Amino acid sequence: MLNYWWMTRPKRKLNSIPEILACCASVSLNCEWQGNLYTHLAFEQALEESGLKRVGERRDQRGGGGRTYFAWLESLGLVFTHEATGQTKLTLAGEAIVNGESPVAILKNQILKYQFPSPFSLSPASAKVRVNERFKIKPFIFLLRLLRDPRIGYYLTQEEIAKIIVTEAEKNTERCVDYIVSRILQFRERGDAVLSDNFFELYAPSSGKVNPEHPFSHLMDLANTIINWMEYTQLIARNVDNVVGRIAVLPECEDEVDTIVANAGGLIDRPEEQEYFQRKYGLDPHHQRDNRNLMETRTITARIIDEQRIRQAFIARSLRSPIFDITADLIDDVSEVTGVDRRFVEDTLRQFYPHGAVGAFMTEYFEMAFKGRDEATEFEKATVALFRDAFHFTAEHVGPIGRTPDVLLISDDDGYQAIIDNKAYSRYTISNDHHNRMVHNYINNLHEYSDCRAPLAFFSYIAGGFGNNIDSQLNSITEETQIAGSAVSVYHIIKMVEKNQEQPYSHSRIREIFSLNRQVALADL
Repeated sequence: MLNYWWMTRPKRKLNSIPEILACCASVSLNCEWQGNLYTHLAFEQALEESGLKRVGERRDQRGGGGRTYFAWLESLGLVFTHEATGQTKLTLAGEAIVNGESPVAILKNQILKYQFPSPFSLSPASAKVRVNERFKIKPFIFLLRLLRDPRIGYYLTQEEIAKIIVTEAEKNTERCVDYIVSRILQFRERGDAVLSDNFFELYAPSSGKVNPEHPFSHLMDLANTIINWMEYTQLIARNVDNVVGRIAVLPECEDEVDTIVANAGGLIDRPEEQEYFQRKYGLDPHHQRDNRNLMETRTITARIIDEQRIRQAFIARSLRSPIFDITADLIDDVSEVTGVDRRFVEDTLRQFYPHGAVGAFMTEYFEMAFKGRDEATEFEKATVALFRDAFHFTAEHVGPIGRTPDVLLISDDDGYQAIIDNKAYSRYTISNDHHNRMVHNYINNLHEYSDCRAPLAFFSYIAGGFGNNIDSQLNSITEETQIAGSAVSVYHIIKMVEKNQEQPYSHSRIREIFSLNRQVALADL
């Protein structure tokens, strides 16, 4: 039994969950799971064929890899075993993801509801990783409460999560919060000296053997997983103030986090009853209860199998690029991947995904904005795709030309040009060098990289976040060039894409938003 919080983590991040869930649905939905070795092996093989799991030897043919990934989906409230039939079923949250809804919105909801105890944490089938029942807590709500606490400076470190929080935080009470705050302050002052003398006896890894060279590695790996999950919610940033492992709530999300914490509610009851718990935990944001009659079984026909393969291929594609419509190229791509007739592919995609699927890709876009130079080019190309396909600009990736901004926008609708510079940093500030580039190379030399003769309407920076002086730095450029400017966080770009799905922005409205001569706020959208 583990004496600290624990999450299974066959992969470091949650980005692949939609594809893994679709793979699970295509292989094991409406099949018996418990004790069914054939289904376990089929799922494992499907994961390997899809490139979602490294090909293993599997000479023992025990299906352990498939069970590990299934447990991951189960722990997040996406699948469960229907007790009356023994069959695998999707929860409403799982169905929503497979149906193309934004996985960020769904998984964010699941992460915030994640709790100890749960059927997963109590499971006797995983005795080595059964979590001590002293924990009665929603761990991610607890962490958000700490991140909004001024006593600890509104931040946490990976080391504090690993050594103090996951081992000692038991309940979502004020008393426990106060205690953990005091322990964090002690740790910041005295380091490992505040840990108990028998720390490694109390908090040993599941193997029971502590790594003598890296004795905290099992807890540090766990803390990294926790941070990865929190980062997926798009509520926090990591490596804040250039400190590796330090996390904080994104400034634009502070009000949202306060609301989340205030309305978190209590624990889901009856965690020992797997189906009851999973159907409550697995409610998507659109439902208050799961009233489905799951006794009705469908005969698995070749048509249903082809539908599932098409949906799996579509979801895999949606993770790599934003899909705003069902196009001929998309239909051809899915038909080629699945080997299914093109007409049936088109009918299936238009039935299940009539509006495409954007949310899955926005997870990748969000992460690109915080990776520095590592994925700068991909960040630029993704911005081009969004402004072209979502907002219907003529968008060009002009960055590779040299001495140019990253993105050139041309609005035929409203008769203007605009330029965007992507900065993949959590707190970007416009240095003197970058000021001069924008003024002299980008704005004044527009004619050298654009054949369009429409006037330049605005310049803008898109980044993970911005420094405190960004408004004055923008105004300095505007005063020198007489061109309006703005700074837009990736969080707000994502919100714009989401709003655009419901009610499209006109190019004149986008011009207004991007010409505010300051950082754009949520209220501006």
